[in-house]
Amino acid sequence: MSDTQTAQAAIRPSAAPHPAIAATGLTKRFRGFTAVDGVDIEVAQGEVVAFLGPNGAGKTTTIDMLLGLSQPDAGEVSLFGLTPRQAIGRGLVSAVMQTGGLLSDVTVRDTMKLTASLFTHTTSIDAALERAGIADIADRKVQKCSGGQQQRLRFAMALVSDPGLIVLDEPTTGMDVEGRHSFWQAIHADAQRGRTVLFATHYLEEADQYADRIILIRKGRIVADGTTAEIKAMAAGRTVEAEWDDASGSAQAEIAALAGVDSVEVRGPRIIIRANDSDAVARHLLTRTSAHDVTITSRNLEQAFLQLTGDDDTAGAEGA
Repeated sequence: MSDTQTAQAAIRPSAAPHPAIAATGLTKRFRGFTAVDGVDIEVAQGEVVAFLGPNGAGKTTTIDMLLGLSQPDAGEVSLFGLTPRQAIGRGLVSAVMQTGGLLSDVTVRDTMKLTASLFTHTTSIDAALERAGIADIADRKVQKCSGGQQQRLRFAMALVSDPGLIVLDEPTTGMDVEGRHSFWQAIHADAQRGRTVLFATHYLEEADQYADRIILIRKGRIVADGTTAEIKAMAAGRTVEAEWDDASGSAQAEIAALAGVDSVEVRGPRIIIRANDSDAVARHLLTRTSAHDVTITSRNLEQAFLQLTGDDDTAGAEGA
């Protein structure tokens, strides 16, 4: 068995029963402002978890504490049963951050060689570059790489130690649509191999499509934790849409007055109603109005996100 295989085997659930992440009571304050307020997070090995919240909600501060980049004022963190410093030192944990960490006058391949020299157990540099989709620019200097290519380089650097846990903070920043798609294909392939992934993103469709589980944070506190379907279900109500060419203002007001109706919006010939009792709204439309082609849909992840996290505007107190 190779050194790399040995390192991989050491973090398999059968050999290491500890969660990939176990954080309890994490608290962080800045000049009297509480950025993270008693956060508990547990991520099992092999899970892919999205960590979402509005700007200033405490995501980046929490991630920094999980990675040992800052110390909590209260609470504890362990990664695979070790302290963050121990786990990172053993190559069990890697991170892809939004910015930083690159030397502009060094080639992509030499950057990878420098990163590999920091670990006892490493995977193939060529394999890591291939998985990150940048093998064809290995001899290019970092300063000549686009923002998306530099982000892919950070991902390749994170793969060098073949970690059991990768933490991604806005990993697809600077990537175009095609780049984001291929990046997540690589992440998904790693997850199928058993790698644990925790990622923060502003692209809710990434969380919807790739996460096994979503954790929502608001004002430094966890407000929801569950599968995508469970998070969507937490946002009460559904959306009723119908074709209604001759909807008058009084007719719209009558709809708005129905019990459980949250909002009524008219877009050309269509009326869009958000309500807790969608059946009652549909019955009213079909029996009391000339509306037709009625459809009822559950709220999507974006609507659930907005409802559960509220209208925060704390950006500036803490990064993302």
